[in-house]
Amino acid sequence: MSIIDTSREVEHFIELEEKFGAHNYHPLPVVLSNGKGVYVWDIHGKKYLDFLSAYSAVNQGHCHPRILKAMIQQASRLTLSSRAYHNDQLGEYEQYITNLFGYDKVLPMNTGVEAVETALKLCRRWAYEVKGVEANQAIILVATGNFHGRTIAAISASSDPSSYKGFGPYVPGLLKVEYNNIEVLREALQDKNVCGFLLEPIQGEAGVIVPDDKYLKEASELCKSKNVLFIADEIQTGLCRTGMRLACDHLQIKPDLLLLGKALSGGFIPISAVLANDEIMLTIKAGEHGSTFGGNPLACAVAIESLRVLEEENLADNAANMGTLFRSLLKEELSSISLVRDIRGKGLLNAIEINTEQDSNVAWELCTGFMERGLLAKPTHGNIIRLAPPLVITKSEIIDSIEVIKDTIVSY
Repeated sequence: MSIIDTSREVEHFIELEEKFGAHNYHPLPVVLSNGKGVYVWDIHGKKYLDFLSAYSAVNQGHCHPRILKAMIQQASRLTLSSRAYHNDQLGEYEQYITNLFGYDKVLPMNTGVEAVETALKLCRRWAYEVKGVEANQAIILVATGNFHGRTIAAISASSDPSSYKGFGPYVPGLLKVEYNNIEVLREALQDKNVCGFLLEPIQGEAGVIVPDDKYLKEASELCKSKNVLFIADEIQTGLCRTGMRLACDHLQIKPDLLLLGKALSGGFIPISAVLANDEIMLTIKAGEHGSTFGGNPLACAVAIESLRVLEEENLADNAANMGTLFRSLLKEELSSISLVRDIRGKGLLNAIEINTEQDSNVAWELCTGFMERGLLAKPTHGNIIRLAPPLVITKSEIIDSIEVIKDTIVSY
């Protein structure tokens, strides 16, 4: 097939999306058709290292055979019964995940932002029934620079105009405080109506912003001292991505509410979860919150196997080791290049911040260069390239990725 024919075929699929789909994404001009492990292939068989991992939804690697097998086996038996009835998978899943993370209860949902919404509702209900906040006066603190999804509540918590502009009026009771500033948090916690603090231990969408260790630890302790729930959105940072099971585990922090999603399914179907102890979780009674698909038997079987893969294949350890190697090699190769402003991250959640004083399209053009050389990544916030491969990546694949990144940036 000629290059022209190849281009036309790619354009065909892209044009279909443009014509019939909403224009709410701006993808790289590549059309994927297969994936396995750390690799994906386009419709013409070109192979790429995937350094986005579906925004960390495929920590276990694309199409992991164990998770695929669990999905097929359950799909042939029962996929959905709704919560109108019991099923033989939900209890097993609830027992497994609560024991693994050390909580009394789990509330299963589907998408990450549904987990966020669930946590906000739980926090407010707990504020009124347990803490004693006056009705409709509860305040939940959120961090500037956050990304908790795109529902009305999530964008009401956002400080990014591209998320919230033009979608008002916004949900009240969400107060923004500066991320990584403990004094600002301390002041905000003086308000007796504050009942929760929602934050990402590392801000992924903001550009892999890693706060001071002291900040997270003190924030957790301050919340406890003020009887305020510490709510950790680990939807992107959790499930071994940062080199431990949870990013909070690096500092031995136990959130009051833990939010999980993305890799909870290994990339097969939408699955999310909110974990908490009884004092919080049991404030919501039957009929007061739910989801048609939340806790469906197919999701439960997939989630158990996804978690077992993470544990049994020691993917947290591999993320820690490969992440250290990756950052070390990146800094060795790129630290003297003026185009590179910063290299940062933890585990296999990393970023290169590009110096874009003269051209705001540099990060996009670099990602296009990566793509041409066989590596896929996307910019975030204009000048930051997030680099987050599946956690099954090997040393040789790390070295291959460094060559692609270095060659592209050096030749820019």
